[in-house]
Amino acid sequence: MAQARGRGKKPSASSGLPHGKICYIEIPAFDVAKSARFYVGVFGWKIRTRGDGATAFDDATGNVSGAFVRLRRPSRRPGALVYVSVDDVSKSAKAVVKHGGKIVQPIGVDAPEITARFADPTGNVFGLYQDPTPRAVAAMMRKLRKGGGVGSSVRSRAAK
Repeated sequence: MAQARGRGKKPSASSGLPHGKICYIEIPAFDVAKSARFYVGVFGWKIRTRGDGATAFDDATGNVSGAFVRLRRPSRRPGALVYVSVDDVSKSAKAVVKHGGKIVQPIGVDAPEITARFADPTGNVFGLYQDPTPRAVAAMMRKLRKGGGVGSSVRSRAAK
């Protein structure tokens, strides 16, 4: 999962987006307002209303957008799995729980990568990804040696 360091492609003439870039995601939501609040609270995404009335979002970078869709089942079991880049997976896992989601795979399962998986309020499963700097990996490994899985206390609080 380490970041690819390949050469970037030039934007296409038709859209201005580089060929092959992930640019749009549709997220199933039973309660669109609740889902919007979740993603704003956890990741700081910007919410907007499109011209057709749909609730849309832009990620914290403004480079990926999408919409919440009502008539689609949530992705409760990972097939293709989208990871959201975060500064600190542990803090983000706590924010997931605080805002109504739950941790479904604690930090440390993919070690030395720093990841966790969560289910949003609808049940869609996504991943959290932290850049595995040597310092961050060392801190995660210390936490794993001390108490099992980092995030297990977050997950157990969410189950209560």
